[in-house]
Amino acid sequence: MFNKSTFTLGVILSTGLAVAASAETIIKIGHGAAESFHMHRALLHFEDLVEAGSDGEIDVQIFPSSQMGPDREMIEGVQTGVLEMAIPPSSFFAGWDPAFAVIELPYMYASKDIAFDVLDSAAGDGMIKRIENQGLVGLGWLELGVRNVTNNVRPIATPADLEGVKLRTMQVPAHVATFQALGANPTPMNFGEVYSALQQGVIDGQENPLAIITSQRFYEVQSYLSTTGHVFAVYMPVISQQFFASLSDEHQQLVRDSMASARVYQAELVASEDAAQLEEIRAAGVEVLELTAEQRQVFADATEGVRLQYRDEVGVETYDAWIAAVAEASGN
Repeated sequence: MFNKSTFTLGVILSTGLAVAASAETIIKIGHGAAESFHMHRALLHFEDLVEAGSDGEIDVQIFPSSQMGPDREMIEGVQTGVLEMAIPPSSFFAGWDPAFAVIELPYMYASKDIAFDVLDSAAGDGMIKRIENQGLVGLGWLELGVRNVTNNVRPIATPADLEGVKLRTMQVPAHVATFQALGANPTPMNFGEVYSALQQGVIDGQENPLAIITSQRFYEVQSYLSTTGHVFAVYMPVISQQFFASLSDEHQQLVRDSMASARVYQAELVASEDAAQLEEIRAAGVEVLELTAEQRQVFADATEGVRLQYRDEVGVETYDAWIAAVAEASGN
């Protein structure tokens, strides 16, 4: 059936093809974040490196802000060849392979450094290898960030404060289970709908990293922020297996190396902007509650059952290997 989204996608793709007629190869990349978000700016760095490194033989076209649809649809677009690349949160791949749910279980890592040590370990490499079963090639990891709660009901200092709060979550079962365990009313919703839903009072709050809260200007329609730090989330850049195989060995390596450089560039952006984002949210009139390690531990204890529940869903061997990698990265 012909619909508006199909027409819009067709216009975007045909326009891109016309612009890049001189390039031998076109890589279209879809993602859901705003252009001001650090991940998008890292992709611009990727674009520069690939185009320069290929002497213009490859043209990279980036479509932010869910122009290519919600994350699941973008993944399916890469699988079917409508898109060459997508940058979805890693948790979305759990819809095809439950093992991916382990990456974003609540309070899994004591710090971001520990999380990246795990992702860069044999356990993380195993996840990248598993993605090949979905007709995709994984190109590593990009930061999404440490997720925190905002809402319009009350400051969130303890799990009890979440009681009855209608909170938008990603359409990820582990995230929904986390907030059910904490007493909230989790409401899965496509990312592009969140701002208007907050503005209209359809939901009370949402949970995202500071960089997304600022780039999407959620602080304009929220009264409270609590640094719950409940999930550390990453993007998993993926490219069509069939398309990637069509590239020369040289261009395949260029794509891999350029994405690795984009990750380093993104880390520099994040390090320089984190503190300023919290102040930007405060300056907008949002009441910010920075939780102590002891306060966050109460939330972690309340979600222990969720982590254990997923041992069977993820698979005992995969789950235990991931926990062992976390322990090693933590120095335990």
